[in-house]
Amino acid sequence: MNQFSDIKITRRNLLIAGAVSTTAMAVPSVAGAQTSMETTPSPSPVTSSVSFKVNGEVHKLDLDTRTTLLDALREHLQLNGTKKGCDHGQCGACTVIVDGRRINSCLSLAVMHEGANITTIEGLGNVNKLHPMQAAFVKHDGYQCGYCTPGQICSAVSVLEEIKQGIPSHVSGDLNASPKITAEEIRERMSGNICRCGAYSNIVDAITEVAGRPA
Repeated sequence: MNQFSDIKITRRNLLIAGAVSTTAMAVPSVAGAQTSMETTPSPSPVTSSVSFKVNGEVHKLDLDTRTTLLDALREHLQLNGTKKGCDHGQCGACTVIVDGRRINSCLSLAVMHEGANITTIEGLGNVNKLHPMQAAFVKHDGYQCGYCTPGQICSAVSVLEEIKQGIPSHVSGDLNASPKITAEEIRERMSGNICRCGAYSNIVDAITEVAGRPA
C-alpha cells in the first residue's frame, strides 16, 4: 500500500510552501550582502590641485576631481553671486566668463580650468561701482526676484562681445557679414538664460542701451 496515498496537497498549500521555502533561502543571502556592504570601506575621493585667477585674484585649491566650477566658486571661494539653478546647464543661472567666453559653470569641472581667467558677477562691479550692464538692469528693471540676474548679466556682457567680434548666431542673416545688434539677435543669444519671472523685454532693453542704441 502506498504510504503517501492519504496525503492531500492543494494548489493553495503548494504555493504557500514554495513561498516560505524561497523566503527562507533568500533572507540569509540578503543579510550576508548587507553585512558585506557595511564592512566594505568607501573609496577615498581623488583630489587634485588647481590654480586659476578669479576676478583678478589667483586662487590655489585642492579639490575632489568631481567638483564643478560652480561648487568651487560657491563652496570653496564663497562667491555666492553665481547661482545654482537647475544644475543641468539648462537655466543659465550659473553663467560665468572664462577666458573671455561665457560657460555654464555647473557643467564644467574645476580641474579643467588650470590657469584660466574667470570673471563672476562679483568681478564685473560692486555696489560702489556698477558695471554698465548692472546699472542698465537696474534702470530698466531687468529682474524681479533677481535669482537669475547674475547669470543674465554675465551672459549679456559676453553677448555684446560676441557681436563685436563678428561671431554669428542662428538668426544671423549673412554669416559673412558682421551681425547687427537687434532685438532678434539679443533674444537668440540670450535664449540659454531663463527668467522665470518673465523680465525678458526689460533685459533686452538693458542690453540694447549698453550696446549704444536707444532702448
